[in-house]
Amino acid sequence: MKKMIGYTLFITLLVVGAGGWVVQKYIFTPGEDKEVGSPEDLREAEEVITGAVSEEELDRYEEAGKNPFGKDTPADELTDYHYKEYIHGMSHQKVEASKKWGFYEIHPERITWLLEGLDQTDVEHKQLYKDILVKWKEEDFSTIDEDHNAIWNLQNGTIGKATGILSPTEEKEYIEGKK
Repeated sequence: MKKMIGYTLFITLLVVGAGGWVVQKYIFTPGEDKEVGSPEDLREAEEVITGAVSEEELDRYEEAGKNPFGKDTPADELTDYHYKEYIHGMSHQKVEASKKWGFYEIHPERITWLLEGLDQTDVEHKQLYKDILVKWKEEDFSTIDEDHNAIWNLQNGTIGKATGILSPTEEKEYIEGKK
């Protein structure tokens, strides 16, 4: 009986330890260059806006003093973390990937706002963000899977690498599924 209790205790500790390691490694440990701010920033990062964004919603965000993503961060305070999250989330609309976390609809107002923010901030990967956003502003999404993966790599992605570009029908279904 003592052996059975010992084995059970050992297995329980092993499972709890492995679970703790997974939580630490994949949930609470930021990427090498991921910026971690206040608890409010962390809560904001955990929230996900899903579905399409309407002109009415964008107007409501503006009236409430929020940015086009519905958040409080002004353009002149954007960090690499914000650019990675917003660009990555927008790219999900158009890319094939095994897993997708987060979604922001691609909208010209959002792209313009992010580009304007680049002129007001000093971020590490400024040229990459600019190259991607300028293409998207010109409605060139021919390399959006590569754009996604460039940002995904900066975020030290391990799951959800883009493997292609959705067809217009697949993109519409994806957006509809987010409503």
